[in-house]
Amino acid sequence: MTTPMRTALLTAVAALATTPALAADLTIYTYSSFVSEWGPGPAIESGFEERCGCDIDFVSADDGVAILSRLRLEGEASPADVVLGLDTNLIAAAVAEGVVQPHGLDTGGYDLPVAWTDPNFVPFDWGYFAFVYDSQAIAEPPESLRALVEDSTAEILIQDPRTSTPGLGLLLWMRSVFGDEAEAMWTELAPRIVTVTSGWSEAYGLFLEGEAPMVLSYTTSPAYHRIAEETERYQAAVFEEGHYLQIEVAGIAAGADDVDLARDFLAYLTGPEAQAAIPTTNWMYPVVMPEGGLPEGFDAPPETPSLLTAPEVVHDNRGAWVDEWLRALSR
Repeated sequence: MTTPMRTALLTAVAALATTPALAADLTIYTYSSFVSEWGPGPAIESGFEERCGCDIDFVSADDGVAILSRLRLEGEASPADVVLGLDTNLIAAAVAEGVVQPHGLDTGGYDLPVAWTDPNFVPFDWGYFAFVYDSQAIAEPPESLRALVEDSTAEILIQDPRTSTPGLGLLLWMRSVFGDEAEAMWTELAPRIVTVTSGWSEAYGLFLEGEAPMVLSYTTSPAYHRIAEETERYQAAVFEEGHYLQIEVAGIAAGADDVDLARDFLAYLTGPEAQAAIPTTNWMYPVVMPEGGLPEGFDAPPETPSLLTAPEVVHDNRGAWVDEWLRALSR
């Protein structure tokens, strides 16, 4: 990858087509960075097309939340065959909305911190949310989420939980650590939030431009800078309470024209060929470890408690917790 990360982040959305080709055999809804030139989409597309003798059309949205919103609006008229890019915080909503159907695949054998048995979605990568910081601006990062809120003076960039899976992840991270204190902690943190962006790409691009010394991202983000840019400047702060886990998933759309082909794609996505591309294109951990292990420079997952809220609990409480967040930030 030779294009600087900031350029790719700021131009990816504008460069991608959003209208599916009528001749496609398989229409896949996903997020924009997945199908960018530096994402895993191109390699996975060519690999599966060669195997199936078919044509894939990727249709992109900013984020997993936007994908789900689009599916809701389209309803039964949606051309989607595969939904790729939601996470565990959205799967109960997707099932409740009736936008997916059971995949019928074996769900054993994944390299995940938790067991996986979901009948509607398969995981394709995972990681921990983290605050990435510029080590040239912050010499001693906070060592806990509480310290970030109460003791740090660093300004931060975050994403909106209504439109972004990382933003929703932070909302749930705050609830996991602080419980009913979360609204008060948001109120305390609010003055140091420089910007709330609609998605991850915009926030990370602003971080790289120096708008703030910390940004909500992933523990794996420094691997990009280490491998592609050969710099240790950007690091992830590890918090003693643990980090919220994101597992990204894919499923068969409820109105898929060719369910068998969609199922074959999910099997390919979680197979060794596609999974080998995940670490250095999507910069997340694969759910099936490549035969040679992680690439050099890609650190193993941090030894940290895995925080994860049950999908049904997220579905039942998401609206109230977003309202709590909005109240805190509006004060």
